[in-house]
Amino acid sequence: MYAHHPSARPWRTAALAVAASAIVLATASPALAHAEVSASDSRALAKNVTLTFESEAESESAGFTEIRTVLPESMDGAGDGIRLKDAPKGWKLKPTSDGYSVAGPALEPGENAEHSVVVEQLPDAKSLAFKTVETYEDGEVSRWIELPRDGEPEPENPAPVLKLKPAAPGAAEAAASASASASPSASSASSTPEGGAPSPDDSAPSEAATSDDGSPWPTVAVVAGLCLVALVGGVLVVKRRGRAGTE
Repeated sequence: MYAHHPSARPWRTAALAVAASAIVLATASPALAHAEVSASDSRALAKNVTLTFESEAESESAGFTEIRTVLPESMDGAGDGIRLKDAPKGWKLKPTSDGYSVAGPALEPGENAEHSVVVEQLPDAKSLAFKTVETYEDGEVSRWIELPRDGEPEPENPAPVLKLKPAAPGAAEAAASASASASPSASSASSTPEGGAPSPDDSAPSEAATSDDGSPWPTVAVVAGLCLVALVGGVLVVKRRGRAGTE
C-alpha cells in the first residue's frame, strides 16, 4: 500500500505559491512612463498636428509649476511656430532656445500635468524624442531625458518618444523651398557648431596661405627657399668650425 508522507504537503504548497508568483510577475503589465506624448496625426510630414504631453505626478507634497520640453534636432526652428492649445488654468507657453516651456500656478499635489501644443508640420523621421524637465513648487526637478538604444533595456528616466508612420503620398516639407533659397553666407554660418569648433568645410586653406588665384604654391616655395638657406648656412658654420679646430 502506498504510504502517504504528510511532510510533502508543505513543500507542494510552497511550490505552488512560487509558481503563482512567477505567473503574476510574467503577466503583469509594465509600469507606465512618467512622461508621455501622443499626436493627433502621427504620420511623418503631417501638418497642423496637435501634440499632447502628460507628466505623471510623483510628489505627494508639491505640485507641478513648470514643464519644459526640448524639441528633437529634426524640429530645429519649430519652437517659434508652436502655439499652445490646452494647458492647466493660468499656464502660459514660452519659447526657449531648444524648445519651449509651459508654466503657471502650482497644481495640486498628485495632479498630473497635461498640455497640448500645435506644430505646423512634423519632420520626415521614424520617431521623435522629446526630452522633458519637470519642476515642482518646492524646487524638486525631474528629468526625463534619457534616449532608448536598440538592444538595450529601457533607461530609468526615458524621454517621451513619438513613433511616426510613413508620410502620406505626395507629402513634402513646407520649409524645403525656403531653405533652398537661403544665402550662401547664412548657410556657412549655420554650419559652424557652437563654441567655434570647425566644421568639415573649414578644412580649406586660409587666405594667408594662398595666392590670388587660390593656389598655395607661392607660400610653399618661400618656405622651401628658407629651409635651403638655413641648410647651407649650417654647412658653412660646420666647415668653419672644422678649420678652426685644425689650425
